[in-house]
Amino acid sequence: MNDLSPGVLERLKAVVGPRGFIDQPGDMLPYTVEHRDKWQGPSPLVVRPGTVSEVQQVLAICNETRTPVVPQGGNTGLVGGSIPFGNGDEVILSLNRLKAVRAVDALNDTITVEAGCVLQDVQQAADAVDRLFPMRIASEGTCQIGGNLSTNAGGTAVLRYGNMRDLVLGLEVVLPDGSLWEGLRGLRKDNTGYDLKHLFVGAEGTLGVITAAVLKLFPKPADRQVAYAAVPDPQAAVALLSLAKSISGGQVTGFEIMPRLGLDLVLQLLPDARDPMGDRHPWYVLIELSSGEGDGALRAALERILERGFEEELVLDAVIAESESQTEALWALREGLSEAQKLGGGSIKHDVSVPVPLMPDFIAAADAALQDVIPGFRSVAFGHIGDGNVHYNPLQPEGADKQAFLDRWQNVAVVVHDIVDRMGGSISAEHGLGRLKRDEIERYKSPVELGMMRAIKQTLDPNGIMNPGKLLNF
Repeated sequence: MNDLSPGVLERLKAVVGPRGFIDQPGDMLPYTVEHRDKWQGPSPLVVRPGTVSEVQQVLAICNETRTPVVPQGGNTGLVGGSIPFGNGDEVILSLNRLKAVRAVDALNDTITVEAGCVLQDVQQAADAVDRLFPMRIASEGTCQIGGNLSTNAGGTAVLRYGNMRDLVLGLEVVLPDGSLWEGLRGLRKDNTGYDLKHLFVGAEGTLGVITAAVLKLFPKPADRQVAYAAVPDPQAAVALLSLAKSISGGQVTGFEIMPRLGLDLVLQLLPDARDPMGDRHPWYVLIELSSGEGDGALRAALERILERGFEEELVLDAVIAESESQTEALWALREGLSEAQKLGGGSIKHDVSVPVPLMPDFIAAADAALQDVIPGFRSVAFGHIGDGNVHYNPLQPEGADKQAFLDRWQNVAVVVHDIVDRMGGSISAEHGLGRLKRDEIERYKSPVELGMMRAIKQTLDPNGIMNPGKLLNF
């Protein structure tokens, strides 16, 4: 890469105007520091285009001058994919001014939004026309649609609706040379060759900049039923999931698992949190069903699921939410766990997936293997067991030195990810690769697969300006 000259920076500033750039280090901190403070990197300039044309002009200049660009949405990522490296020559391109809802088509069940739209605003725009945009993640109040697409975000409703790759119909993308691909089509069927949008979903900004998207909407549920059930082990949880899907006829929206240690940490963190049950149990699952009918059939289905669960010794105890406030309180127990882990000390994060039936075997194998590596570590495995994605996050042994434990991160990750790989799983289920797993993925993907990925990168971004050093070691 060439060193950035003042002339390049001035050209970029001229494109976006005084409101469209930030060049003071203190003002750039929200863009140059990852929200968990794990990654930070200086940048000479944050550009904030206000139009798609400005995005095109910015990329054209950067491509001409070989200036590296780091596309950024809400900066809520967890793998360092939207933060510059420390060399100080990467321009940050923030999409947060491109935030218009361009169109809502309730008859076609689509919404067309710009990349800087906050996820929660998209949910509300859908709700205004009695529709549902089902993506639900903890950062929905700050994350942006462009980032959700670029990382192929998952969340708690993937089991029913799929991840972002399943929720997008069309994209508008500015390519590295500044040209515009206008692919905003609201079609469910378009069998005219390569499905180009899927090159950019999950690409983490390494192939181009998503500026707008056509997203799927769904009928808004008229009924939502939630239960919190104690189960003896993950094997019982998987069996209960199968039972729930069969009895409900596919109306399971969410199915989340949580260990007792995780619940204890949440109860410490959230002042209003209450243990839903009188007795302590080893594992819990949160079950959500949803339906377009409000005739009571959904509640009856949930009760039948739990009754059968008791009969087959899959369920030890259970409570059903009797109001919206109780529903939110039960979900808060699950959603608070990511933050609550901090109370336990150092935590080594893994976002992995394996086939759902193998999830109990994975947890057991990882627990056993890590006890040999770090005796006394505490296992926290939680999350979206319904779609085969668990956040396997070992906590430091009680009383251990936090930094010494975190220094073992890579050693622990290899142990866990090797087990995932043997089970035909993925070392990144929903967070992406970014900087965190860029090198590690070469251990698990075949040379053929990596070669195809590099060929795509070379074809679309021959000058290598787009988020260099992320996702691929290239």
